[in-house]
Amino acid sequence: MPKTPLNIRRLAIIFLLGFSSGLPLALSGSTLQAWFTTAGISIVAIGALSLVGQPYVYKFIWAPLLDRYIPPLLGRRRGWLILTQTLLLLTIAIMAFGNPKTNPYLLAGMGLLIAFFSATQDIAIDAYRTDIAAPEERGLAAALTTGGYRVAMMVSGGIALILADKLGWREAYLIMAAFMLIGLIASWFSEEPKFLSTTLKTPANLLIAIKAPFHEFLMRKAAWGILLFILLYKIGDALSISLLTPFLIRGLGFSLTTVGAVLKGIGLLATMLGVFLAGMLMTRTSLYRALFIFGICQIMAIISLLILALVGKNDTVLIVSMALDFICNGMGTTALVAFLMSICDHRYTATQFALLSAFSAIGRVFVGPVAGIMAKYIGWPSFFVWAIIISIPGLILLKQLKPVIDKLANQHSI
Repeated sequence: MPKTPLNIRRLAIIFLLGFSSGLPLALSGSTLQAWFTTAGISIVAIGALSLVGQPYVYKFIWAPLLDRYIPPLLGRRRGWLILTQTLLLLTIAIMAFGNPKTNPYLLAGMGLLIAFFSATQDIAIDAYRTDIAAPEERGLAAALTTGGYRVAMMVSGGIALILADKLGWREAYLIMAAFMLIGLIASWFSEEPKFLSTTLKTPANLLIAIKAPFHEFLMRKAAWGILLFILLYKIGDALSISLLTPFLIRGLGFSLTTVGAVLKGIGLLATMLGVFLAGMLMTRTSLYRALFIFGICQIMAIISLLILALVGKNDTVLIVSMALDFICNGMGTTALVAFLMSICDHRYTATQFALLSAFSAIGRVFVGPVAGIMAKYIGWPSFFVWAIIISIPGLILLKQLKPVIDKLANQHSI
């Protein structure tokens, strides 16, 4: 069909934008933790570093600005993409000149700034993807987003560690800044969703842009139950990987190069396999079934980390556990992203997706300080047991929401 080349191009851009979305996360998260770890900072302080990710939780506050205002160049979605990606490139490059030993608070502050620009970029990318993907493409678009996102995390969370080990942290962060050019190029060659300028106009004023998206969503049946489910679905996963890098380096004694090589090699292959499986399965089953099956898989990933903690430093168990982690968690993320896309009203895509994804980020951001205390006082095996336990309520709630999810998944098409 005539549209096939355009659709392939569109999906390729969605993949590259997923890469651009995932790249900054590790640079203000796990990679920054590794930088502080090698500098000899305490595990409790490293756990508290996760608080720099708070913009991912609060991004819905300024998301209405992206629905209401249009940058002077490239349109409502592409204009914001170019702006935030440029700011990220510059901020990551500046952060490269920090030092956790001499200026830990300044470096953490730069991490917070990166998280803010990254969260704003995510608002623009999520809105663009939701607006541009046809209903039948949502599962594949979510899979491609997850694939690009996880590949980027391999780069900024895996390759960056190897570069830091061989060249130094400054050079590693400068190289990571250059990788933001991938997102800039993808945004430049992307297409603006046509219906934004024809069928759907911007909200008449900022007050409407702020109030209407929340009012529309909260008036839906089981709205609060949906928000609670989004919060709980990946909270066990978030706890289990919140201190993954310190666990592997300090807890088990693996080197930076070993951790980086596993994250880059095995992690990349496992991510691609997980994305492929998720994309294939989501074309053959309901969204509810995908969420449930992939939720079980996430628990299996945590069990593999528990086994690694019990076995200790073992290269084979490390490879197997990391492979399962990336496969299972990638599948769970793919299903959750497709679910969020399916329930957004296109009049307020940026704001509603930001609100929904912010709930999913709460666990990742706020479990860090608790995780540091747990790891210190109860040990790594018990830490992962608790991660398994808190994964269960989300699946119980999912079963209760099945009728609502099946209905909402088919609404709000373009």
